[in-house]
This record gives sequence, C-alpha cells and structure tokens, in this order.
Amino acid sequence: MEANPVPAIPTPRGLPIAHVRDVFSPDEVEQRLRRLKAQGNEREQAVLCQTYERMLERGPQRFAVKPSGIPDVEPLYEQLPNFRAVLDDVRRHIALAQESRDSLEITPLLLLGPPGVGKTHFAHQLAELLATSMTLVPMSSMTAGWLLSGSSSQWKGAKPGKVFEALIEGNYANPVIVVDEIDKASEAAQYDPLGALYGLLEPQTAQRFVDEFAEVPIDASQVIWITTANDERSIPEPILNRMNVFEIAPPTRDEARGIARQLYQRLRAAHDWGRLFDEEPGDDVLDQLAALAPREMRRALMTAFGNARLERRERIEPRDLPASGSTRTRIGFLQ
Repeated sequence: MEANPVPAIPTPRGLPIAHVRDVFSPDEVEQRLRRLKAQGNEREQAVLCQTYERMLERGPQRFAVKPSGIPDVEPLYEQLPNFRAVLDDVRRHIALAQESRDSLEITPLLLLGPPGVGKTHFAHQLAELLATSMTLVPMSSMTAGWLLSGSSSQWKGAKPGKVFEALIEGNYANPVIVVDEIDKASEAAQYDPLGALYGLLEPQTAQRFVDEFAEVPIDASQVIWITTANDERSIPEPILNRMNVFEIAPPTRDEARGIARQLYQRLRAAHDWGRLFDEEPGDDVLDQLAALAPREMRRALMTAFGNARLERRERIEPRDLPASGSTRTRIGFLQ
C-alpha cells in the first residue's frame, strides 16, 4: 500500500546540521590492546593490533548529520518518480528530527522490485540528500557471510566487516549502508550471512554491535539502512518485520521519458563536451530511451553522445543509440 503524500513544505534544504557522536569507547579499545600485547600474541595478531591503534589514532568521534530543514526533494521526484512513496517516508522522518536535538532516525527500508529500476541509484541520491556517506554491501558475493560482521581474527586473512569499516574508517556516525540483493545471500556460507542484521536493525542492540574481527563494541545505532531485493520470499520474516517495505515498480512510459530527459541534461552539464550538444534531446530519442531500464539509459546515452561527435553533430539521433539498448560488442573470428 502506497503511503499518503506528504504536504509540501517550502523550507530550503540549507546546510546540514552536524553533531559529533562517539562510535566506540577508547578505554575498551585500550584494554583490548593491552591484553593482546600482554599475551605475547602481538606478532601473530599484528593486524588486530594495527586495527586497535588505528581506532585510537582516529579517535571515537564522528559527525552525525541531518538536513537543517525539510529538503526540497522535487528534483528527486522528477528524477526518481517511481520512488515517490519512499521519498515521502524519508521526509516524514526528517520532519520529526527538525527543531530538536534528536538525531535523524529512519526506519530501515526494503526496496523491492525488478533489476534495473534504480534501487541502488536511489540509495546514492539519498546519501547525497542527507549529506552523509554510502557503503554498498553486495550480499550475492560468495563471502557474504563475513561482509557485515567481519571474520574472527583467528582465521587467516581475517578482516573487519563493512559496518565496522564504515564507522571506523569513515567520517560519519550515520552513514547510509546498502545491503544489496539481500534475497541472494549465499546459502552456502558457513554462518548465516544475514545473522548480524537481526541486531543491527534494532537501534537498542545496534548501540553495542561487536564485529567478529575487532571484538570491541561499536555504536551502529545511527546507521541508515537500505536493503534491496527482487523477491521477498527468501528474506526471513523477522528481518522483514524490522523494515518498511516499498514495492518499486518500473517507471511508466511518461516517467521513463522524464528520467531519460533529466539524465541527458545531467550528463551534458557534468562534462565540458556537453556544451557541444543541444540543450534538449529530441522526442524520437526520448521514445527510444524510454524502452530501457533506468540503469541502461546512461550507457546508451554515452554511446549516443560519442557516435554523434564522431559525425560532428550537435544533436543526438535515434540511430546513435545502441540497438535495443545493448552496449555489448562481440569480438571473435567469423566462421
């Protein structure tokens, strides 16, 4: 069921408000480091010692940012029209944090929909909107069992997980972390690759999340979680219950034309060579692009811009676009 639309509030986004928040306790890290050195394992556990020393060098404080006003998301509504309900939900959460000392808290999101509808692109745009960073965790990876929670320091090649890295090596206490293709988490993993999410998606338990490698609590309660999936049937019910689920449909033909037009304009504005092309694409080009998935449009447009310049033209024509949106070139010998 789609959420009710949020009334427009004409407050500009403005500069983000940034507070600092401790994401770990230096005392706990120092205790672990002293204990490790006292055991005489410093050489065997050199990477772990370096991790603790790196934590103490960087210190525990990270920025916790939020927009200073209700963001103007109209450009995103135009750029991502099939994500309107999700954007409405994000604006509600931002409104709750305004004019208060409360941190920005967004209920974890599950973006459910077919490949290519723009789910990962939406996450990038949301991180930019909130003035924070984004980390992508691809759960279809064969090493998915270790990606979130890290691997034990006793194992060869052990290292921290993505949550630890985002908070310790990053600059923000509230980064956007995208668990991509959560429905494709490897069933062959020795440990449940989604096991860490049970605690991470609950703010109370996430406050003292323990990475398997570092074995010291870190505060992951401010992380903004976005998960993506093509099919929810393979996602455990307890995880589904911790998230707001949004079904993302492919854009309609008119919406797809609007996405293609915006993408044309963004590509043109982002490159110096853009000045060599017309300000607006032709309707025939938009019609052809509208048949593509949003993730394919950019590649097709880049090919078309290049083809047009080879012929010294300022206007893209339909023939400049790859046939059927394909950018794959077959190389080999003719039989």
